[in-house]
Amino acid sequence: MPGRALALSALSLAATGLLGLTGCTATGDPLASAARAGSAYSPADEATYLARYEALARSGSVGAGEAAYGPLDSVQGHPNPAPLPTRSVPTFSSGTLAAARSYAGTRNSSALIIWRDGAIEEETYFGDFDRHSPIISKSLAKPITALVVGRAIMQGHIESLDQPVADFITEWQHDDRRSRITIRQLLGMRSGLLPQALAGGPEDVLYRAYLHPRHDEIIINDYPVVDEPGSAYEYSNANAELIAPIIERATGVTYADYVSQALLAPIGAAGGSVWVNREGGTAHSGCCMMLQAQSYLRMAILLLDDGVWEGTRLLPRGYVAQMREPAPQNPHYGLGVWLAGPYVERRGYANPRVDEGKVLHSEPYLDSDIFLFDGNSNQVVYVIPSQRTILLRTGGRPPQQREWDNAFLPNLLIRDAISAPGAKMPDPQPR
Repeated sequence: MPGRALALSALSLAATGLLGLTGCTATGDPLASAARAGSAYSPADEATYLARYEALARSGSVGAGEAAYGPLDSVQGHPNPAPLPTRSVPTFSSGTLAAARSYAGTRNSSALIIWRDGAIEEETYFGDFDRHSPIISKSLAKPITALVVGRAIMQGHIESLDQPVADFITEWQHDDRRSRITIRQLLGMRSGLLPQALAGGPEDVLYRAYLHPRHDEIIINDYPVVDEPGSAYEYSNANAELIAPIIERATGVTYADYVSQALLAPIGAAGGSVWVNREGGTAHSGCCMMLQAQSYLRMAILLLDDGVWEGTRLLPRGYVAQMREPAPQNPHYGLGVWLAGPYVERRGYANPRVDEGKVLHSEPYLDSDIFLFDGNSNQVVYVIPSQRTILLRTGGRPPQQREWDNAFLPNLLIRDAISAPGAKMPDPQPR
């Protein structure tokens, strides 16, 4: 989740950007305070949690960068992935492609890919990155959760988006609020679960729900519900993190294996890895997937084509349209994807009333149907339906003097496309 001065991981300071490092150093005896919060968990698990928490505090105090995730589970993907086709003579002008390359290259990017109607027209990697480099998903993992839920519905493991979560998380069946939370509400950040915020010491459930070696059990058993299900939009990693245990209980296979078998392999995507909370434990599904850039691009192509890949329907008919329906309390968020909605100069990630983490949009999108994957450090995959175009940018947070403008690259491409003879102007984002 870009733009918000928050960070969640002792293992990756750039994982999702949702818990604050400011003031995170524990006061008093951290072992005692964490033990009070985690009496249901073993001393060994609590010790692992505290080690991760203290690593986060140390990294934050010196401004250290990202450390390694661990342990990891392999996400196999397609056994013989091939690069997507490239177009020898691009439809976009050389000047437009050069401007896009320059914009990404001066903003700490690792990859820039521009795909249009069946072929890649621009693919540039920066620094030490190349086509085979794993890209840490950060919140690009959240659209993956919506995609795997769609696959599970298509395969009959889940009945519908409106099925109660408690059908799978049976621990919730006798809780008044939790028993009424639906899968749709999880994917749309409207479950009522505690939103992300600046966190306190090691006893804070926001840290425990991310760093603990039993983070799934923390979210299921300890994580607060603060609103009536469906009544409010509140950005919370816990919503997306619950998809992994739901998928595992619904399908009987690990989250990593299901992502591989049900999603990546059918679209020809290369695999990678995902952080699990402990050896043999549960994957983090709200973040922490490591895949090649083209794997994220293929997922966007699947959505552009209404869930059909090379003639085979992988998502239920109408599912992508449901992903693109705005939340009643936030016109800019659907199910795992961000939407154009009405124009605002700075759009945030938390409840729209929260004046934090606002990302610049210097002008309205020139296509009101744009939707996008959007992750921490301005990692973004724009889907532009009117031009059958997808633009991907991954990397670290841009330098302060080069603020990311979320409207610049998609509008650059649309202006080029509509300059062609006979091109039709799409309906722009409403003000």
